Amino acid sequence: MEVNHYIELAKKGDQASFTFLLNQYWNEVYGFMLNRTENETDAEDITIETFAKAFDKIARYNPEFQFNTWLIAIAKNVHIDMLRKQKATHSIEISENNEYQAYSVADTSPTAEDDLITEQNLSRLLQFIKELKPHYQEVIQLRYFQEMSYQEIAHHLNEPLNNVKIKLLRAKKLLAEIISGKKQ
Repeated sequence: MEVNHYIELAKKGDQASFTFLLNQYWNEVYGFMLNRTENETDAEDITIETFAKAFDKIARYNPEFQFNTWLIAIAKNVHIDMLRKQKATHSIEISENNEYQAYSVADTSPTAEDDLITEQNLSRLLQFIKELKPHYQEVIQLRYFQEMSYQEIAHHLNEPLNNVKIKLLRAKKLLAEIISGKKQ
């Protein structure tokens, strides 16, 4: 009964309830995905995306089913999507007719123009990041510019690991909203 109470509060946007649900079910979803993927990084990424999707669509949750069952179903779908993306990017058929093309691969090293475009894009990205609240700026900076692991960030900020993961997830989502809002 206690979990249903937190789910109802989460549907109303209560952040503490989201944190409770994350803490309550993180290990179960992560453990399931670790068994399935046999890769800690993939399991962690899938678990983070699972909670992000679940929290975005929590209003659609049907209380006739167990919450953990719903989360596992989302995790399975996220994993299937990830496998499809990997297959699409790694699938190349080489026949006798085009086998010679494999030996004449174009030089993919960046040109001076590519470097300039990358620098301009990075500058724009930094401007977008500055629009985030300071605590979101900090986790983005620690993760992507200092390349700290989630555990290192948690230690640096003196916060629980799950809080860091959710904070980073929210920061990325808010950043995506800022960027897509500027493009329109």
